[in-house]
Amino acid sequence: MSSQSFYLVGDEPVTAKAILISEKDDLKSLKKTLAEIFHIAGKQDLGFQNHEQALDSLSEILSSSAPVGITLDGHGVRRIQGPEGLPAVGSYYEVFPDHLGNHDRLFKKYGPVIKTTNMGKTTYLTNDPAIGQIALSESQFFTKKITPNHPLFGLKDNTALFLGDTETANWAAGHKWIPPCMSPKAVRHYTPLMQNCVRDAFKVFDELDARNESWNVYQYMLKLASGFIGKIVLGMDFHQMDEIESPIHPIVSMIALSLSLNKKVTSRGEWYTYLPFGDPQRLRDVRKAMYAALAVQVDAARQDIGSDLPLHDAALDAKCVLDYLLRAVDNQGKKLPIDLVYSNMVVMSGAGFTTTSSLLSWLLYCVVAYPGNQERILQELVDHGINENTQWTPELSSSLHFVGNFIKETQRLHNPSFQPGRTSKTEVILPGGYRLPPNEVIISALHAIHTNPKIWTNPQRFDPDRWDSDEVKNIPAGSYIPFATGPRGCIGFNLALAEVKVLLPELVYRYEFSQDGDTAIEYDPEFQLIRPVNLYVRAKKRTVWPKPSAKV
Repeated sequence: MSSQSFYLVGDEPVTAKAILISEKDDLKSLKKTLAEIFHIAGKQDLGFQNHEQALDSLSEILSSSAPVGITLDGHGVRRIQGPEGLPAVGSYYEVFPDHLGNHDRLFKKYGPVIKTTNMGKTTYLTNDPAIGQIALSESQFFTKKITPNHPLFGLKDNTALFLGDTETANWAAGHKWIPPCMSPKAVRHYTPLMQNCVRDAFKVFDELDARNESWNVYQYMLKLASGFIGKIVLGMDFHQMDEIESPIHPIVSMIALSLSLNKKVTSRGEWYTYLPFGDPQRLRDVRKAMYAALAVQVDAARQDIGSDLPLHDAALDAKCVLDYLLRAVDNQGKKLPIDLVYSNMVVMSGAGFTTTSSLLSWLLYCVVAYPGNQERILQELVDHGINENTQWTPELSSSLHFVGNFIKETQRLHNPSFQPGRTSKTEVILPGGYRLPPNEVIISALHAIHTNPKIWTNPQRFDPDRWDSDEVKNIPAGSYIPFATGPRGCIGFNLALAEVKVLLPELVYRYEFSQDGDTAIEYDPEFQLIRPVNLYVRAKKRTVWPKPSAKV
């Protein structure tokens, strides 16, 4: 055995660590060993040098009398940079109110990893797909641990799947029972309900057309999406689309308010979270009321529970997701503990409609904002023989090629989710040599990744046809992750995509959409997701449809 001292170039040589090297080692195995010891993540080529020269062979490395410096892709380790900020508020005014645009600006200035400190809370962000993949992978370097710096800290609940830490028994239990009811097989089971929900809403949109009135897209997509989720998750009819003036159900209002308050609270720093008044107290009060309201529904369902069902078949026989969670048993006869049923109903109800309602809103925005696309969607529907009596299936939805590209491009450029955060377990050297300290939150900035000009040609251009290009087929892994990725990626993505692939075609087939006014569309910077707040459209009921294309 031989010994040599190594340090990362960029650090002082006095930080060098003595490493034992076996006679059986070669340069490749040495690099692997050093990557593990120095927590070097991803595919980074390690080079070697001392104060005199580059060291290209193992013998040169071993014979160096001075500590050996390690380079990463030809350069030293780097400090993650960001705006210096102001006293007390830090980078807050560098980021808000337009956090999407300002993060893009900061990436251009400081590089693919940036550091911001808002009201005493430090957060790191990246627009590099390779770094995002590492952070989201739940590896020896990262996990989902919702610390005070995490964007979900105000909503943290270690009994709930989305709102809890990964390395807990509760998360393992939730991850065992809940995904089966979101599987492709289960989603097929929900398809007729998707179709019925949107067609039941036609009477409201027809009446708005008869009145010659425009309407706020997000408010009605919130009603539509949450109404569907109410039925499949809780087995409830919220009656939100019975009439134009039908109010939003209190459960929906409370969930939406909690997401708004959480964003306001967590963006102002940890100290603000604990204030016994104002928005922090409102958030605590709303959460308490929200959990109580959903507990009432769970308790009611428990009074009318059917027989036990095998885990992977239960979703097809149960009346709704709640019924499934109360009845599903694993191969050992065990059920999801009832306290986890209560908390996961909050997550499944909230996550189920907030993302989809925002995505549906952006889809309608793209229908009216980018000329020619509405006509292409309608033509494809006609070419596939779709009409007001069509019975939707997943196969039919998947056969609509342009609709699929249109949805992908909407999610690339206008994705509702933007801040999946992961926490470092140790110090880690990220691709590019960026050093991230332990127990820090790094966010894969989805909007910035999806519009990174190093990956996407003309990234701000809305172009559904790019999805048929060789360029997009060869983009790096992690360049398009609208539902995040890794073990903590969105388990409801099958349901969300299936839902919009029915609702969007149904709406476009029946109505001709146009934007009311030319006001610039704004998003709500103090909401947990990205949603348009001032998009108004006119939906005119169609009386004429194009003829099928000659090539069909």
